[in-house]
Amino acid sequence: MNFKEGEVLYFNKPLGWTSFKVVGHARYHICRRIKEKKLKVGHAGTLDPLATGVMIVCTGKATKRIEEFQYHTKEYVATIRLGATTPSYDLEHEIDATYPTEHITRGLVEETLKKFIGEIQQVPPAFSACMVNGKRAYDLARKGEEVELKPKLLVIDEIELLDDGLDIAEPWIKVRVVCSKGTYIRALARDIGEALQSGAHLTALERTRVGDVRLADCLNPLDFKEWIEAQEIDI
Repeated sequence: MNFKEGEVLYFNKPLGWTSFKVVGHARYHICRRIKEKKLKVGHAGTLDPLATGVMIVCTGKATKRIEEFQYHTKEYVATIRLGATTPSYDLEHEIDATYPTEHITRGLVEETLKKFIGEIQQVPPAFSACMVNGKRAYDLARKGEEVELKPKLLVIDEIELLDDGLDIAEPWIKVRVVCSKGTYIRALARDIGEALQSGAHLTALERTRVGDVRLADCLNPLDFKEWIEAQEIDI
């Protein structure tokens, strides 16, 4: 392997890790192994700290391929709590409002999900890395400032109801989503809640595929030190 010439690594991002931490962890162990102080390393698509799953990390000259990987179709499995919203549309913030769910049936959910297939306009979350007047939206949102983001055109190729718990006090659904670059699954959860005439937020998210790369192809970052020590390296 030659990390300066460029390698593409696949990681299964752990819960609670930032994407930046995965990149830093990989860079640290690679630099130790190749006895270099610096190495260009980047990732091809951010995952929120509360999400897990496939992350593509490129090194050296392979960082030129990052944009290519970013445009690959992505697949997610998301668990969505119905009847309650949070400001960030996930568990980063506390519930700020609750809504009725008695009218929601499995049939209604399945019919509602069909409306999201194809090209849709999606307003990104205020708590996101989108730029607003040169600043990150989440920096403004965390200061309590109003953040207005414009809708973005994106494509949902598939959306499938995998499981549900609709007959309990805190109802939920689990969905599989195949989508284009730029899709915020948190925002999709928000929009599904609104389409069900209720509210919703994301409680779990796993990216199961990027292009042809699946979870089975990915390394656990915690095992990376041992893995890289076992590789033949060109220095």
